[in-house]
Amino acid sequence: MKPFEKCPVCGGELQNKQVQKLLKGGGNTVSMKVAAEVCLHCGERLYAEDVVKSFEEIRGKLRKQEFSHLITLGQSFTVEKNWPNKAIQPTA
Repeated sequence: MKPFEKCPVCGGELQNKQVQKLLKGGGNTVSMKVAAEVCLHCGERLYAEDVVKSFEEIRGKLRKQEFSHLITLGQSFTVEKNWPNKAIQPTA
């Protein structure tokens, strides 16, 4: 049985979907696909308890710069502090 039959935010119908999830830690980011119950009305995502525990494990690895079981996909960038448009600022 599912923990929720309806969305706890809006009461909408939930559907099991594969979604893209980004996790950040220590200036690093992991991108993955994960199963979630997604509200068809408001888009709220609900994850299983074991999935949430895995999220915390991955964030911990990122903070500690332990990259075992992770594959490098490319590089990430931010703008320099002196970017001409002052409305745009670096993230780190």
